[in-house]
Amino acid sequence: MKHRNGPDGEPGSATHLSLARGLRLVETVALNGGAISLAEAARRTGLHRSTAHHLLQTLVGLEYLRQDPESRRYELAAKPFLLTGRTWAPEQLARIGQPFLAELARRSGEGASLAAYRDGAVTVVAKREHDGPVRVVQDVGAQRPIHCTAVAKAIVAWLPSAELAGLLARVRFERHAPKTITTRAEFEAELRRIRAAGYAIDDEEHLEGIRCIAMPVFGHAGQVVASMCAVGPKSRMTHQKLRDLRAPLAELARALSEQLGWRADAADPGRRRAPVRVGQPTGRADGRKPGRAA
Repeated sequence: MKHRNGPDGEPGSATHLSLARGLRLVETVALNGGAISLAEAARRTGLHRSTAHHLLQTLVGLEYLRQDPESRRYELAAKPFLLTGRTWAPEQLARIGQPFLAELARRSGEGASLAAYRDGAVTVVAKREHDGPVRVVQDVGAQRPIHCTAVAKAIVAWLPSAELAGLLARVRFERHAPKTITTRAEFEAELRRIRAAGYAIDDEEHLEGIRCIAMPVFGHAGQVVASMCAVGPKSRMTHQKLRDLRAPLAELARALSEQLGWRADAADPGRRRAPVRVGQPTGRADGRKPGRAA
C-alpha cells in the first residue's frame, strides 16, 4: 500500500489518516474536561475546520461523542465509558442533565434537581429553579440524607445488595421532621416499596412543608448513577400532583438514562430495572394513606 502525506501534513493512507485524526479528536475532547467547540477542537488538533467537523459528526454517529443541541459543543458520549469501565463525573452528569431538568421544571411547574451517588454519599449536582415567587431552595453541592430524601432513596433502592448493606450499616437515622424514618428495619421496608413502585417520595420527611418525587437514573452498565426529582411546597405538591408527575418524570429519567448509555435490552431486570414502571399503587402517596414513600 502506498503511503502519502495528507492535507494536514500526516503520512499514511486515507483510512489511517482518518483513524488517527478521529482518535486525536476523541483524546482532545476527553482531555478538555468539558464540552468543546468545533473551532477549538480544530485548533488543538491542527485539523482544517471542515475536516474536524466531518470527523466529529462521524464520532457522534458512532456514539463516541455527543453534541449539545443548543451550544453545538462536543463532549464524550457513553461508549468510551462503556469500553473503559469509567463512570460519569458529577460535572458531566450535571451538564448532560440540565436540558432534562429544564423540561421537568417546565412540565411540573416546580423546582427540579439531579443528584449523583458516589462513595456512599448523595449530592445535588444540578438544579432548575421554579419561576414562581414561592420556591424550594436547592444548593448544588449539598449532600442529601440517605434515609429521608427522595433523591437519595431513589438511588439506594437500586444499589447492589452488598453495597446497600454496607451503606445502611453506616447510616445514622437522625430525625429531621416528624415523619422522618428513624429505624433501619422501617427504611429497608421503604426501599422495597420504592423498588416495587419505581419511584420515591419525600412526604415532609426531611423538611416540614416540602414534598418531592424522584426516580433513578441508570448508566451504561445498568448501574444506578443518579436520581432526578421534582420538589415543591406541599400546598402545590398535593398527593394528586405527585401522582400526575409520575409519567413525565419516568419519561425524562428514562431519556436521561438512555443518554448515559443505558439500554433496556441490556439491563438486568432483577437488579437494574430502568425507571419505566409508573403509577403502580403502593398505598402510600395516594391520598388515602399519607406517608413517606410510594
